Amino acid sequence: MAKSVWLWPRYGRRRGVRMRTFLLLFAALALQAQNNPLSTELKENYDRQKSALLAEADRMSDSDYPFKATPDVGSFGSRVAHVADAQMMICSAAKGETKKPETAGKTSKADLTVALKASFDYCDGVYNTMTDATAAQTVKVFGRPETKLSALWGNVAHDSEMY
Repeated sequence: MAKSVWLWPRYGRRRGVRMRTFLLLFAALALQAQNNPLSTELKENYDRQKSALLAEADRMSDSDYPFKATPDVGSFGSRVAHVADAQMMICSAAKGETKKPETAGKTSKADLTVALKASFDYCDGVYNTMTDATAAQTVKVFGRPETKLSALWGNVAHDSEMY
């Protein structure tokens, strides 16, 4: 019995150190979100739309990518291409670069999902590095001056509309 009593305080101290480490890490993350509430909220919304669009593009069969709900609207594949191209242009403008659309002539599920994933990979870097301070910087998007925050919220809204 004495042996187990001896081990308990040692275990308890280690557990306490681990708990304090966890709480400090959690507090640091919460403080970062408090210090950047606008960019943190934007990133959360972007991540939700990213998950939804990638899942939808993956769920649709290759044979249904040419599907049109009515003759006067674009096909499902053209919508995927449009999202990929628009994201590249908006995120590159927010990054101070100029990227051209990359989906011209692509119609297959394989090609379009690769382009969509590439556009999200590129945009991830923009969203992940943005802070509330950098969100206020002005960039030109489609020839108009906008804050990065406005441009990237516009991208999230466009993604949502296309979904």
